Amino acid sequence: MRILFAGSPSIAVPSLEFFLNQSCNANNYQLAGLLTNPDRPKGRSGKPEPSECADYVQKNSSFSIPVLKPESLDSAAREQVTALKPDILVSFAYGKIFGPKFLSLFPLGAINTHPSLLPKYRGPSPIPAAIINNEKETGITIQRLAEKTDCGDILFQETIPLDGRETTASLSERVSKKAAGILPLVLKGIIEGTIQAKAQDDNAATYCPLISKEDGLINWNLSAGEIDARIRAFTPWPLSWTYHGGLQVFVLKSTVFNNNDNTNLPGQVLGKDKENGILIQCRKGILAATELQYKTKKALNWKDFINGARNFIGARLGV
Repeated sequence: MRILFAGSPSIAVPSLEFFLNQSCNANNYQLAGLLTNPDRPKGRSGKPEPSECADYVQKNSSFSIPVLKPESLDSAAREQVTALKPDILVSFAYGKIFGPKFLSLFPLGAINTHPSLLPKYRGPSPIPAAIINNEKETGITIQRLAEKTDCGDILFQETIPLDGRETTASLSERVSKKAAGILPLVLKGIIEGTIQAKAQDDNAATYCPLISKEDGLINWNLSAGEIDARIRAFTPWPLSWTYHGGLQVFVLKSTVFNNNDNTNLPGQVLGKDKENGILIQCRKGILAATELQYKTKKALNWKDFINGARNFIGARLGV
């Protein structure tokens, strides 16, 4: 089975690594090529850098494979793909929508890995959505690619229990490792004809939007639990931030100190608790900030931060 793997960010790297190793060992799967996003400017220098998947191939693969980086999946891109003679497309967080002309290039069709229990959380941000909404579980779905995003028939699902302290970074790492073990089982089922596709229930579908940098601004009129969930959901991007005296402050880690009602103003820095951190009033409850960072400064634990932050205790954040 010749596979064109479509993926860009780090969450897709373990699955890509599996297929690279299979190709190197002359097993049942041969990686025909990698389809990934074009190089994009990154960091302060603005120098174009490859996607995490392309970077992995360049740095770690002892098996040379074609790496395609088209700006769009136009006729030129389709010609490049056709020349690789792939049997199937395996996609995981590629970043572009596949049209019918492109999907027709694969005799065995196309499958996609989505980090939620579809039809729940269709869309581009299912991992942050599960954290923001304090889900008790999420999961991985392998689906047939369809013209409508995340609406394809389900081939396989696995549930992942959540403990309520996940960040997008930590949950993405769990998903990436699990997906690398699931994909081979699904492909084996496709080859042997033993896997049964199941249509999604559109009436049960929910959707999650694209996250923007502005979403990281902390709204102190939310409850402590809601703010804590968003801090975890927005780690590692776009991070959660507020203002202190006109200076941008990132709240990188936190816990809920309590959920009590009181009369303090939202955003008021009440003081510090030696076991829990800096206490900040929310609409309901108190948030304990444990790691903070002024913009352009380094991240600090709350004790070191408060030692260097003038007039922080007693200030009202976000105003």
